[in-house]
Amino acid sequence: MTRIKSDFLIIGSGVSGLFTALKLAPLGSVVVVTKKADYESNTNYAQGGIASVFDDKDKFEEHIQDTLESGAGLCDPEAVRVLVEEGPTRVKELLDLGVPFTRNQTGGLDLAREGGHSKNRIIHSLDRTGSAVEQSLLDHVHANQNIRILENHACVDLITKHHLKDKENLPLRCYGAYIVDTETGEVFPVLAKKTILATGGAGQVYLHTTNPNIATGDGVASAYRAGAIVKNMEFYQFHPTSLFHEQGNSFLISEAVRGHGGILREIGGRPFMKDYHEMGELAPRDIVARAIDDTMKKRGEPHVLLDITHRPANDIINHFPSIYERCKKLGIDITTDPIPVVPAAHYMCGGVATDLLGRTNIADLYACGETTCTGVHGGNRLASNSLLECLVFSHRIAGDIRSQGKLEYSSETDLIPDWNKEGTTNTEEWVLISHDLIEIKTIMSNYVGIVRSDMRLERALRRLKLISQEVKDYYNRTTVSLGLLELRNLVKVAELIVRSALLRKESRGLHYSTDYPEDRSPSRQDTILSHKL
Repeated sequence: MTRIKSDFLIIGSGVSGLFTALKLAPLGSVVVVTKKADYESNTNYAQGGIASVFDDKDKFEEHIQDTLESGAGLCDPEAVRVLVEEGPTRVKELLDLGVPFTRNQTGGLDLAREGGHSKNRIIHSLDRTGSAVEQSLLDHVHANQNIRILENHACVDLITKHHLKDKENLPLRCYGAYIVDTETGEVFPVLAKKTILATGGAGQVYLHTTNPNIATGDGVASAYRAGAIVKNMEFYQFHPTSLFHEQGNSFLISEAVRGHGGILREIGGRPFMKDYHEMGELAPRDIVARAIDDTMKKRGEPHVLLDITHRPANDIINHFPSIYERCKKLGIDITTDPIPVVPAAHYMCGGVATDLLGRTNIADLYACGETTCTGVHGGNRLASNSLLECLVFSHRIAGDIRSQGKLEYSSETDLIPDWNKEGTTNTEEWVLISHDLIEIKTIMSNYVGIVRSDMRLERALRRLKLISQEVKDYYNRTTVSLGLLELRNLVKVAELIVRSALLRKESRGLHYSTDYPEDRSPSRQDTILSHKL
């Protein structure tokens, strides 16, 4: 049976995974596991950009303050300072790697503004920033002989002492992961000195999401099952403006469109954002998303309009070529037509709890990017801080590992058993998986969306527990497949979101409860969950 040993195992191939791989490659061999083709990730779909202080008129303290204000009192101030102060150096590394960031007429970086920012500080590559960063990183990864990418492979479970026979006196440690080749079905261990989770978000837990199909919460679910602490899972950010079109598949309409002057209007044409916040269209995302949701419900309309037609046509096309092309294919000319938009699940602000070096409570297990809760986003992520977080904390993980000197495999590594599939069978009951997926998404969208109540949350949890038990029974008797793994992970993440939401008896940031609409505790308090093994 296949067994792979590598100095480092990275699960996920977005900017966090690839940047970490490049940082670790000088220290030893790296295996990167990715579920699909290596370019498919939330990073690749990020349109807006990377927030960082590059303008002489901008200051670290202003970026820090904007982040803290968006975070609704739940950010870790130390983590935010690390993010902001180390950000420019990491962005300069991307420039050195050849990322084609957009320049202004004088040759400097073209700095845009997005919701919640007091200054123009968004570095971007037109409206395809994530794709540009991803491609540059991939080019360098493919050229590095120390890095091996396993495409069409997925994590089944992290390997800990619970996979060993004699485990009573062992500490909680990660030895790698059981990985499945999704094309052949073979499951095998990849054993590593250090394992890094970089699996992105879980947008597929909702019916409407800007995330790709692979965003199924694999990192959070796997880490939780292994005994990791997760934090603040109730805070799921809905992007205020995704395309509303029966063929549009929740295509993201970037925050930068509003930053460039786009106006949100009712279908009848009246602008409404000033009714909700003094910053209007540039208010933080949670406020804009709730305003759109409230406007749609009050008027009984299926969407609102995002109108940028007052800007010159060439200016619109030059700034947003990807959005222009995608909308034009659907019969919408954004230079003359307002864009129909609705909120859609976009970003997971909670996740696997880490310290400022990316370490989890499980020895030798690190995590970075959207799958984590580092404390920088608090109750609501400030626009374009996500890619910055990936860069800063990937660098910090590599630095912490480098500081440990020569690494050795744990003595238990050779005792890790091969994957045991005895008692499982192949099944053609895919309809069971598809039905459960639809039910999870529907429950989460109806009961655990932008506006919540304890009654809705309790109803959601009862139904999710039933589905969870069905999935567990099905998993225990069925040969591993990608669809089954994703279903298993999604139902776990859905449960964690609902359980966390029930614990927070207030409205704060992205968690708005009709039972506690004004109840805001003055002290910072995280929602913490851990699995009793």
